Amino acid sequence: MRIDRLELEGFRNYGREAADFDPRCNVVCGENAQGKTNLLEAMVYLSRGKSPRTRTDREMIGFQQETARLLAQVHSRQREFRVQADLFRGRRRRITVNQVPVKTNAALGDVYHTVLFQPEDLYLIREGAAARRRFLDTALCQLRPRYAAALAGYERAREQKTRILRDYDQRPGLLEALPEFSGQMVRLGAALIRYRHQFCLRLAEAAAACHRECSGGRENLELRYQTVSSVEDPGADLETLTDRLRRHMESHRDAELASRLCLSGPHKDDIVVTIDGREAKQYASQGQTRTAALALKLAEREIYKNAAGEYPVLLLDDVLSELDPKRQEFVLNRIAGGQVFITCCEEDRLPSLLGGRVFHVEQGRIVG
Repeated sequence: MRIDRLELEGFRNYGREAADFDPRCNVVCGENAQGKTNLLEAMVYLSRGKSPRTRTDREMIGFQQETARLLAQVHSRQREFRVQADLFRGRRRRITVNQVPVKTNAALGDVYHTVLFQPEDLYLIREGAAARRRFLDTALCQLRPRYAAALAGYERAREQKTRILRDYDQRPGLLEALPEFSGQMVRLGAALIRYRHQFCLRLAEAAAACHRECSGGRENLELRYQTVSSVEDPGADLETLTDRLRRHMESHRDAELASRLCLSGPHKDDIVVTIDGREAKQYASQGQTRTAALALKLAEREIYKNAAGEYPVLLLDDVLSELDPKRQEFVLNRIAGGQVFITCCEEDRLPSLLGGRVFHVEQGRIVG
């Protein structure tokens, strides 16, 4: 997979810019706040239908602009695609692939995938469970469109149930609808658990190999998917998962009514990461947690490659500057074979190591 050309108009701090990219390595240089991250954000948006930085499309439209346009010419699965997004302040966006409207974000996953690695991802192991769930959801929504649909349905049901729990004291009649939304959460939640379990099995294998290589074979990384306590085997069939999830939710009904919160379901899931048998979140050093985070992101890339038959587009947003020389070398040795974009403040030895092109970004202008 590769992005051959990107055109931006009215997006963030870009007026009207276009760039043609190298199929291997593209180094994007420039001072802070000039537009390097915005460039990668556009690539991610066109592959996922959502931004990694903001929840609303209008925030990506430039100041004093009413619309923004993003267009990528993509080569994927031996085909050519034109992916375009038109954003508007006063109405819904429009996304097309080869001029055909796209109805869901998940459909973009059939075009091309991106793996984005940002400095904050280096703290993935130390953060709370929400960060690791977000990592899981982002990866799976690109890999499995049915997962994306199940996740969207689950979140809608959870939102409705939360509203009922919040307002039922003033409107007792709302409680009549509670079983319906709990049932939806159980049914869709069972599907989420099954997908997440299968993905974590592959992630554990690939991440362990990456971590072992980076640590010189001295450390053993293990991952364990953790869901609600009543689900003893997350690899069980859907009927069993549904039954166990229903039991768990029923046992928490009184507590949910008292707290007015959804306390039961896979929206509480986590990935437990251990290094040499000790939980990394609590006991690992900063270097170990960074190596583990690197392993997770690079393992995600390998899973995409195995699923699609070609590497996804890898976007490294100022990550290398946060790593020591040993880990920099590890990453650079691991990214061959697919297209990569690397942002940095100063042009350095990267092009000579990897080949490719260098672009300079200054105040929303691309030169290269």
